[in-house]
Amino acid sequence: MSRIGKQIITLPEKTEITVSERTFAVKGPLGEVTRNTHPMIEVKVNGREVTVEPKRLTLESRALWGTYASHLKNMVDGVNKAFEKKLVLEGIGYKSEVKGDEMVFALGFSHPVRVSVPKDLKVTAEKNVITVSGVDKERVGEFAAKLRDLKKPEPYKGKGMRYSDEVIKRKQGKKTA
Repeated sequence: MSRIGKQIITLPEKTEITVSERTFAVKGPLGEVTRNTHPMIEVKVNGREVTVEPKRLTLESRALWGTYASHLKNMVDGVNKAFEKKLVLEGIGYKSEVKGDEMVFALGFSHPVRVSVPKDLKVTAEKNVITVSGVDKERVGEFAAKLRDLKKPEPYKGKGMRYSDEVIKRKQGKKTA
């Protein structure tokens, strides 16, 4: 039995959930998020309480039970308070700015790096801190990881792009005689 799957999810004010045969959608003050469900998982709505249950207990349905309950809880949280990831860009000459619907980076390459920002996400760049926010936790994390992959932090000087709460293990480097 899934401990996460057993928990009842209560919907806050101004939040609605719509369940059809294969999808469920959560609508709130900040937007709407939709997800397809697995045929073995069933979402039940009872007033302001939502439960996720397997249609029949198998090994696969037990594995998916808690996963879909977590997805649903994240969707409810996201439409009420946006998810946010912060990235820190460190290094001399490294810059980032948002121009319209794309980001332009100077990362020490011979050319500027351009990344288009998805429509459902909001990205801001102030000094050396980049903030990615949106209602879908998965999309926010995926885009932040895509940005981090442009210039990963290196262990000697710590140059590169890292998450704000990430700690880089530093190496000593060469010793001079």
